[in-house]
Amino acid sequence: MPLTDDRKLQKNNLPKIIKQNILMENREKLKITGVLDVESFNEDVVIILTDLGKLNVKGINLKVNNLNLESSELQIEGFINLIEYIDKKRKTSILNKGFKNV
Repeated sequence: MPLTDDRKLQKNNLPKIIKQNILMENREKLKITGVLDVESFNEDVVIILTDLGKLNVKGINLKVNNLNLESSELQIEGFINLIEYIDKKRKTSILNKGFKNV
């Protein structure tokens, strides 16, 4: 049985349902679950490796307040402008593909 994008194999070869929650409060506090690691961060960008892919958080005066890899949780504070998943498979946007043959 092929696994869907939201499932991975556990050590015992049973499908594991992957869950991720992103909770933002007033664009000032962000809590993310399903975090595997923080790839890099500064006051403008936090790049996070999650169960569902790489996640960019962009903003102003960002601070990583709590990273707990045992519980897969991350908390960020600052002014949050953007939260986006980075999909390495899609190197061009949908709009670029539409104009390709023009």
